[in-house]
Amino acid sequence: MSTSEFIHGRFAESELILDKQQRIYHLNLHPEEIAHTIITVGDPDRVPLVSRHFDSIELKRSKRELVTHTGYVGNKRVSVVSTGMGTGSIDIVMQELDALVNVDFHTRQEKDTLTKLTIIRIGTAGGLQEDIPVDSTVISSAALGFDNLLHYYAHESQEAELALSQAARDEFVGLYPYAVLGNQALIHHFATPGIFKGITATCTGFYGPQGRQLRTNLQFPDFIKHLQQFKFRDLRITNFEMETAAIYGLANVLGHRALSISAIVANRISQVFTQQGEQTVNKLIENTIERLSEFEVSEETVGL
Repeated sequence: MSTSEFIHGRFAESELILDKQQRIYHLNLHPEEIAHTIITVGDPDRVPLVSRHFDSIELKRSKRELVTHTGYVGNKRVSVVSTGMGTGSIDIVMQELDALVNVDFHTRQEKDTLTKLTIIRIGTAGGLQEDIPVDSTVISSAALGFDNLLHYYAHESQEAELALSQAARDEFVGLYPYAVLGNQALIHHFATPGIFKGITATCTGFYGPQGRQLRTNLQFPDFIKHLQQFKFRDLRITNFEMETAAIYGLANVLGHRALSISAIVANRISQVFTQQGEQTVNKLIENTIERLSEFEVSEETVGL
């Protein structure tokens, strides 16, 4: 830990920011108000679309675009949290979720026993292969981050992540992407027949960073073509969006398990946009909650 993070063995007020009610600053939550199984969605209006499938709701809290509902699906306690759009928001949400379970707010110190969260992203994405139609579902086996978030964190990468990162940097010269794998237990559990699996590219924006050209010229005009053609071992880039790599990266750094599941609402190769996006997202929510209710893990801890 650097001296900027610790003052006499505790997280400083400028680093761990709590409000007057001792709630974490952006999420506006006390530690006991978050479950250890968490669904994240980008759109705050999507939170009640998820929590309406809960058997009971014990908490509703919001601040800015960050909305949290906590309740139960059967005997499983679950929270759904909106993140807003982009990796900057993911940085805030992932760090504060971790602090809620792994930092003692009274002593401002890391707990002796750490809790591993299960985090499932339900989102929308653009498809990058012709055979992946709109309204289908993609699981992110791995993510390529074309943002720069993970470059700010010291972290260890698996051999496959290092190899995928290098292959992507050779292909996308000047962009320096990073690679992170999804949690294998979650991938295995949620990868039911009919669901596509592949690499998800996470971009820093919606227009230029995803190859859209309105009244601007593009620095990388062949970006979509390179994404479509890229292959690593038996994986190809199936889709892109704006959050997954940051979720996977920070889950890796902080010791949590994460999975991203996307509804494909546009196919950038065939240039088709869904005509039933609401139904597609609702179906994905229902299927995810059903599978999540069947996913059992022990309350894993990591000793110091």
